[in-house]
Amino acid sequence: MSLTATSAKMKKDESFLGRLGGTLARKKKSKEVSDLHEEGKNAINAPMLPTGVDIHPEDTLLEENTERIMLDPTSRENLKFKDLLKVLIDWINSELEEDRIIVKDLEEDCYDGQVLQKLFEKLSGRKLNVAEVTQSEIGQKQKLQTVLEAVNELLRPHGWTIEWSVDSIHSKNLVAILYLLVALAMHFQAPIRLPEHVSVQVVVVKKREGILQTAVVTKQLTSTTEMMMGRFERDAFDTLLDHAPDKLNVVKTSLITFVNKHLNKLNLEVTELESQFADGVYLILLMGLLEDYFVPLYNFYLTPESFEQKVHNVSFAFELMQDGGLKKPKARPEDVVNLNLKSTLRVLYNLFTNYKNSE
Repeated sequence: MSLTATSAKMKKDESFLGRLGGTLARKKKSKEVSDLHEEGKNAINAPMLPTGVDIHPEDTLLEENTERIMLDPTSRENLKFKDLLKVLIDWINSELEEDRIIVKDLEEDCYDGQVLQKLFEKLSGRKLNVAEVTQSEIGQKQKLQTVLEAVNELLRPHGWTIEWSVDSIHSKNLVAILYLLVALAMHFQAPIRLPEHVSVQVVVVKKREGILQTAVVTKQLTSTTEMMMGRFERDAFDTLLDHAPDKLNVVKTSLITFVNKHLNKLNLEVTELESQFADGVYLILLMGLLEDYFVPLYNFYLTPESFEQKVHNVSFAFELMQDGGLKKPKARPEDVVNLNLKSTLRVLYNLFTNYKNSE
């Protein structure tokens, strides 16, 4: 190829590359402008959106004057929030073990109403008139409607604020699902310990006049154990502690005298009701002495270290009480382990009234 031809080809290539570069530059510039416009629109429409929250395209496809609620990702990583999820999942699986239902994810496993139906039926002892399996969205929402109507009918007279709906549950709104499960656990006095003061932040996306508006709202899922337990029926010990605290020491002295009368047979002595029964060991040994049998050591933890081991011991003591013909204690094992005085008094007073004449 001649020098002249080579030079001409180089110029032609340079000209082509120049045009290509100009086209790419214009496209890049156009994309930057588009991105900047989108960023500006988002900044206007979502001024309160916390860092790290992703609004997916489907979240923006809202009808006018409707809203969508999303959990802030930082709340999902909160350890107390994770603890609440685990406690509720373990509780559901324990309740529905006979139905061979295993829940792993509350959003994915509760939205269609099947698990909620079985759980409500188990807790309430009431059979709901719903189809067993529903695959269609209409069928799922009909089942949810029936289940939630039954739940609301049960809870609303007791002062519960209804924080859930068919649409929120079916759209896998985790906060709504948690509100519902916490309410059921508290109402039916589930034998679990709900973590205290669990709050989450949610992003509320609303569409007004075609524009998306966002706000961050804090939702409180649990309060203190005392306040949560306060929904339950008050008894003589509530009255005693609230209105006659001067008589409390008299009651405690009587109970200490009663338990030591029997525990002294094993060279054991109680001086503090709240702390010395919290691990369940003395309760188990006391039941053996009152019913005149030896409790094999492999049935409980003689020197429990973890919270779970202590709860196991107290729960086992409660089983022994029921085997002896006593009613199921009103207290929860978790409350006894947590040094809740009223719960411990209730358990011991129940033993006192049934065995006060035992030698």
